[in-house]
Amino acid sequence: MTQPTGPHQFQMKEWISCAPFERLLNMEIIHAADGSATLTMPFFIDLAQGAGLMHGGALVSLADTAVVMAIKSIVPPQTHFATISLETTFLYPVKQGIVTAEAKVISREGTILKGQATVYNEEKRAVIEFSSTFKIARDTVIRSITFGDPT
Repeated sequence: MTQPTGPHQFQMKEWISCAPFERLLNMEIIHAADGSATLTMPFFIDLAQGAGLMHGGALVSLADTAVVMAIKSIVPPQTHFATISLETTFLYPVKQGIVTAEAKVISREGTILKGQATVYNEEKRAVIEFSSTFKIARDTVIRSITFGDPT
């Protein structure tokens, strides 16, 4: 039986930079400033679903990360926040190329931030529309979580 791993500790290169999962998906931050962000991601075979199209989860990950980078551009470094809800509408399949996500923060009320993103294919056709809500954590330190019997 495989044992669970984590919690993992790692250092980000910079406040606005790709985390390990984002690097795994080959995301690239093109722009992140003033509450907006643009990211790209190539469609490698590892991101294909059974019919050979780009997996919807990969597209959602790009959109979510683009909104994260837009948020990071307006909050102080080391602010801890997380997605608490998201909604995606799939508009058109991706068969090849590099997809681009354009995101922006659309509102902030206290610790709640809302963002939107559109992901485009290489022909600049919208392939998904994405909206999400994030919450800034009360504490600046992420506490470790223990599962199972602590003894």
